[in-house]
Amino acid sequence: MKSLVISRNRDVTTGLRLSGIDGKFSKDVEELRANFKKYKDDDSIGIIILTERDFNEIKEEVIEKKLSGTLPLVVTIPGPKGIEDKDFILRYIKESVGIKL
Repeated sequence: MKSLVISRNRDVTTGLRLSGIDGKFSKDVEELRANFKKYKDDDSIGIIILTERDFNEIKEEVIEKKLSGTLPLVVTIPGPKGIEDKDFILRYIKESVGIKL
């Protein structure tokens, strides 16, 4: 299985391509959503990588995919400017486990 990055940031896409991860550049939110829908059920992909900003734009589709419990796994990485939401990890744990830290 392979990994795939889908991003509206050309630097992220190019950087991960240089590290051996295939990438799909999306010029706008509609293309980002279309690429995610195209690859979210692809059996040859094990991990889909999205930047935090892109995740927030198509949050409903990503959450639906994560809750399905099927591959590919969808992970979020910080964008070039770092983590935008400083409480992201704490909120993610709380939503996932139901425990406030």
